[in-house]
Amino acid sequence: MDIKNKIGIRVRELRTTLGLSQEKFSFECELDRTYIASIEQGHRNISINNIEKIAKAFNISVFEFFNSNIFQ
Repeated sequence: MDIKNKIGIRVRELRTTLGLSQEKFSFECELDRTYIASIEQGHRNISINNIEKIAKAFNISVFEFFNSNIFQ
């Protein structure tokens, strides 16, 4: 599995754990809903700046975002 898919899985995992829709989450991290959907599907080569926005929206650090068995 490539890194884009792993990041997408992690975003979906964290988002659904918080019970957020893609639309609500996209508002929280100031990214377009379709962009969030394409990240979750593994279609986007996401920038580190957007990873930081996503982590902040989850109220976690970038380290915590990547601290998952998905990335092992």
